[in-house]
Formats: sequence, structure tokens, C-alpha cells
Amino acid sequence: MKILVSNDDGVNAQGLHCLSEVLRSLGDVVVVAPDRNRSGASNSLTLENPIRVEILEEGKRYSVKGTPTDCVHFAVNKLLDPWPDIVVSGINHGANLGDDVIYSGTVAAATEGRHMGLPAVAVSLVGETHFASAAHYACLLVSRLRTHPLPSDQILNVNVPDLPLEQIKGIKVTRLGNRHRGEKMLVMQDPRGKPVYWIGPPGEKQDAGEGTDFHAIEHGFVSITPLQVDMTAYASVAELASWIGEFK
Repeated sequence: MKILVSNDDGVNAQGLHCLSEVLRSLGDVVVVAPDRNRSGASNSLTLENPIRVEILEEGKRYSVKGTPTDCVHFAVNKLLDPWPDIVVSGINHGANLGDDVIYSGTVAAATEGRHMGLPAVAVSLVGETHFASAAHYACLLVSRLRTHPLPSDQILNVNVPDLPLEQIKGIKVTRLGNRHRGEKMLVMQDPRGKPVYWIGPPGEKQDAGEGTDFHAIEHGFVSITPLQVDMTAYASVAELASWIGEFK
């Protein structure tokens, strides 16, 4: 089994190292990850500049001056022949719950893998301590996907509580919750007295009831949410067609 591993925290991130080491028990692991932290990059591609790649360990580890999506696109389209059997993104340093998945580079790397026709999993640790717990569940899921593949339009978004393995209560299959609107932007001054702006913290949980990813994590369970790559709101197609019809 050939496993492509990427992330958005950078090629030297602790979570990436832990994940790749554990997955080596299942097959050949190739790491292709950004040269630095690219959190929040979402599904962006680098189009106006060339993508530079540094070989850190021939055939095993590569650093890419680009986004998580760039990394997977390069690995599948250029680097790896034959293609990998699966893409695993993570372990992210922090949660990717609810609305986070829209902005997440971790989820984006998995999404790009699925766009390329490959099974894909995004794994996040809701904290920055117990990476071994997240790696354990990632390994279980990859083993399962090898024999029981998912539908071709889905990825798995996995969030693991920042707890020792023995304290995790199990796994729950969940839906995405959501947050209130984000906090206000922070305004500061640079050394020349000009204003600079920082994105504020994410909003508080809004929909975090039973069945959501927020609820599972809060109660000590691993959350696994199937995400659709096709974002079409099929239930609204007929209604929208009728609405548009008024303009004919």
C-alpha cells in the first residue's frame, strides 16, 4: 500500500511526523508537505508563481513552497508513479470542527486527493499534546478503507480529543456543527504607525448539540464526519429553477 501524507502545519510539524511514522506499519509512506505553516489556506492553488520542491529524503519526504492543495496535486500528477492508494492529511495541530472545514488546509489536502480519484482522510487533534492518540485512529481508518472503500464523492473529516488513548470513549459518526460569526478583527500599528489587521478568533459554538462533531469531542469521543466533495444543494435545484423562471 502506498500512502501519501500531507498537512497544512508544515513539513516539520510534530503531528505530521507522528502520523507518517505510525502509517509506515501499513505500507510505503511518502510525505509531501508545505515548507511552512499554511493553516487557513483552504483549497487554494499557486497559479502565478512556479512551485519549488526540495527533496529532504529521496522517495520519502519532500518540502513544497506552496499550499496543501499544491502538495497533493504535485505528488499525484508529477512525483508518484504509480499513484498512491490513499491520501491522509494531518495530524493537524488543533480542531477542524464545524465551519472550520471551509478554511482548513488540512481538509483541503484530503479534498484534492479525492478530486484526483483517491480515498482521502483529514485528521485533526483538538489540542497539541496527544498526537499518538490521533495517529492510532488514523491507522485504524486507513486499514478499514483498504478493504471497505467509501463512495467516490466523500472524504472523512476526523477530529480526536486531546486525551491519552485509554481515556477516549470511542468513535461517533457526526454531522458538522457550526459557530456564531467570527470575532471582530484586531487592529494594531506597525513600527511606522500604520494600521495592520489580524483576523480575530473564531466565533463561539452555535449548533453544538447531540449528533454534531462539537458534541462528540466535548464528551470524549472521536468525531468522524463524512464530507461531500460535490457541494451542490440538490434539494434547492427545483426551487431555484422556478425562481429563475420569473426572469424569462
